[in-house]
Parts: sequence; structure tokens; C-alpha cells
Amino acid sequence: MANPGESELIYDWNRADGEPLRRTVEFDDETLRDGLQSPSVKDPDIETKIRILHLMADLGIQSANIGLPGASQRQRDDVARMCREIRDQNLPILPNCAARTLASDILPICDVADEVGLAIEASCFIGSSPIRQYAEEWSLDRMLKHTADAVSLAVGRGLPVMYVTEDTIRAHPDTIRALYTTAIEHGARRICVCDTVGHGTPDGVRALIRFVREVASATGEEVKIDWHGHRDRGLDVANTMAAIEAGADRVHGTALGIGERSGNTPMDLILVNCALEGYIDQDLSKLPEYCQVVSEATGREIPINYPVIGEDAFRTATGVHAAAVIKARAKGDDWLADRIYSGVPAAMIGRAQGIEVGPMSGLSNVTYWLRAHGIEPTDARVEAVFKAAKASARTLSDAEIRALADAT
Repeated sequence: MANPGESELIYDWNRADGEPLRRTVEFDDETLRDGLQSPSVKDPDIETKIRILHLMADLGIQSANIGLPGASQRQRDDVARMCREIRDQNLPILPNCAARTLASDILPICDVADEVGLAIEASCFIGSSPIRQYAEEWSLDRMLKHTADAVSLAVGRGLPVMYVTEDTIRAHPDTIRALYTTAIEHGARRICVCDTVGHGTPDGVRALIRFVREVASATGEEVKIDWHGHRDRGLDVANTMAAIEAGADRVHGTALGIGERSGNTPMDLILVNCALEGYIDQDLSKLPEYCQVVSEATGREIPINYPVIGEDAFRTATGVHAAAVIKARAKGDDWLADRIYSGVPAAMIGRAQGIEVGPMSGLSNVTYWLRAHGIEPTDARVEAVFKAAKASARTLSDAEIRALADAT
């Protein structure tokens, strides 16, 4: 029997309303700046930051926020060192640095850029929502002046500018229009729309991105739009995908979603979802290494059930599930085996489906495990392991199964 095509084996409700608009999307990695604002992580040493930077480049991430050089001497030194690495190793990644709309934050970026001879995008940010304005006692006129002065300063020193409005998702349309229009008029050619506190829903994000596109278009300038989201409501990845659908040119994230409060949108999951949606076609085999290096460097453990990267992401000890994978492999079809019980193919990130043995397993689990580990699955061995698994309260370890097989 001939193998059926993919469309015959998977009816894709994600495409029920038609194929999504195919468009180019870029990524800005905030791991080494916004991610380090988490109160529970460690700030990695510079050599580890450089290793992470290389992994970002390997994954096809086009830009990275590498710090706020106006915050401290260490920040400035680290930013300069990473910029030199990008320059000397010709890494295909554009550095950017965060700055409040203040000269004291912008000038250190200018100085580092001049020192290393590398363009650094200035990410000039200011709060935009009424709640922030009320707490800070800011008038719109004051915000517009800060915007004009900051963007003009950075552009005048030769820096590309991404103008960022914090909490855009809760800002009034008139304020959004005034702030972005002012920034664009003074030379910003990239603007960033933010859900700083994870307030948004996918519908809200789509509406906001479409509105901002209209604002940018009305200026007559060629302006790119970024999306930056947080995960307070757990809608971060869905919101980012909605932003892409609505026309965002670049989206932000951090490895493992590290960041303040519940964290940022996980860059690893953005990449996987963009690959599955057909927005990108790049090698993601280093994604596990990227996440593991960040995990070890920051002290943030990877949850065992973390999507795609977690230890259990592609493991099953359930009899029915394992039997389906085994039957798919028996057909000699790796594509089928990688998808029969998985919405994400493990091979995408260089992993494989794993079959374990535990109290919910069937005989097929035991037989497969023994064969996979070079052990002849005799009836006695299979029965001994199966009996022990059914009596256990957890999945058996490799050592336990080997001991049972050796004793039979």
C-alpha cells in the first residue's frame, strides 16, 4: 500500500479558513537584557553571553538586545565586548540596546557604537498608557518632547532607532498616534508595540497592530513594526502569532521566556511555531543547546514538561500512545512516527520520540525498549519487566529495566 500524502493523514483545522498570509518575519532576542530583569535569574559572565550570542546567530535570529550600557560600568563593558564579537566574527546579528528617552541613557550607546565602529540600534522606550501617565504625572506634551529629543539625539549621532512605547496595549489611540508620529517625524524607522504587562488577547493584538500600521503608513515613511509581549495571562505565544498575522515585521522573545514577573514570550517557542506555520525555514537543531546554555547560565531550570525542550516533550510511557508510534516505525516511516502522537516533530530540533516503560505501559513498550537497547526481548524478560512496571508507581529507570532483564 502506497504511503498517503501529508494532507490525507492530517486534516488541518488551522487552515480551515485558508492558508495564512505568507510573509517574512524577523526576531529580536531579549534574553540578555529584558530576560535578565527577572528577579530570580543570574546575570551570566561575558564569555557565556558571547556563547549565547553565537547560538542566536546559529538559529537565524537577526537581532539581539544586548543590554543597557547607561545602567552600569559592567553593562557598558559587556555591551562593548559583545559588539566587538559581532564585528570581529562577522556574526549575522544586529545589536540593539535599551534606553529611556533620556540623554544619559542614549549617549553611552552612541559612545560604544563609536568605540567599536558598529551600528547599534537604540531602543528608546517610554510609557504610554493612561495608568502610567497618571502615576508618573506625565503630560502628553512632556512625553512628546522627550520622544522628539531622544530620537533626534540618537539619529543625529548616526544610530538607527527603534522607538518603543511601553504598555501600548492599554494606551489610548490618540496617544499612540501622537507618540509614534512624533518619533517617525524625527527619524525613527522602527517602532515597537508592547504588551508590557501581558494584558492583551489575540484579538486585541490584531486590532492594535493594524491600527499602528495605519499610523505608520500615514507618515509616508518606510517604517518597520515590532511586537514585544509578556506572559502574565499565558497568552504570550498566541499573541505573538497574532501580531505576525496582523503585520508585525519583527517579534521579540527570550530563551525559556525568562523575564519579569511571569516572564516574556519564549523565543524558542516563537521559532518553533513560526516554522510550523511556514513563516521560516531554518535549522533549529541548536534550539535545545540554546535553551540549556541559558538555563545553566541564569539558574533557571527547564520544567520537565516544558513544550518542545522539556525532558518529557517527546517521551511516552502510555501503552496506546507507544503502540501507535511503534506501528508507525514498523512501516519504516519516520515522518509518520514523529507525528502520530506529537503536534511538533521532534526531528525539527534534533530530537526523537522516546518510549519508556511504566505502570500505564503495554507489552509493546517493553518489547520495543528492550530491542532499542540491544537486549533480546524473550518472553521471560518481557513478562518480568512488564510485571514490575505494573506494580510500580512511576516510570522505570533504564538501570531498573536492565537489571530485570539481566536477572531473567
